[in-house]
Amino acid sequence: MAQAKILAKMNESERNSKFSRSLSMADRSGQLLESLDQLELRVEALREAATAMEQEKESLLEMIQSVKNSQEMRTISDGEREELTLTADRLLGRTLTVEVSVETIRNPQQQEALRKATSEIDEIASKVLDDLDGARKRLMSLHAACITEAPLGPVDQKFQTIVISCALEDQKKIKRRLETLIRNVDNTGKTIRIMDQQKVDLPKTSNGN
Repeated sequence: MAQAKILAKMNESERNSKFSRSLSMADRSGQLLESLDQLELRVEALREAATAMEQEKESLLEMIQSVKNSQEMRTISDGEREELTLTADRLLGRTLTVEVSVETIRNPQQQEALRKATSEIDEIASKVLDDLDGARKRLMSLHAACITEAPLGPVDQKFQTIVISCALEDQKKIKRRLETLIRNVDNTGKTIRIMDQQKVDLPKTSNGN
């Protein structure tokens, strides 16, 4: 009888011990999960900050190039233009020393979609100077395929299907690149028109030719 009571007491003690360990493990698991949740927020904040820096770098490079190619640079003296060009080149060099890279995780389908989208944009960009108006129309139709709001012009449906298949971060980058190219085409067109207006007739020779 006494032995049975002792065994029962030991079994009860063992059950209580297991229950206590289970609670302790659950507490530790909860604390670890909470720590990982907080770290995930910081990881996402880090990626957002790096992406913002990446965009700022792109913006700075574009603005510096815009200053170098601006009409104002053509209306100043050669000495001033040379000095400002050197300054702009120095700023370009310093900006390019900043390396910011946010890698995007892609599956094979997304990787292939990005390749197709990039290839199509590259092809248009390589032929911009051959046909500015035509290139701008093509770029606008590609850009229209990347926006959710109602587009103002035609939409390249095939390109839209490709972009939708890309990773979300890549979709944003494709849209930004198209916007940059469109601005560059517009600025190039303005520069060409201004230079064309500034053309002067060659002085006529004394024989009227």
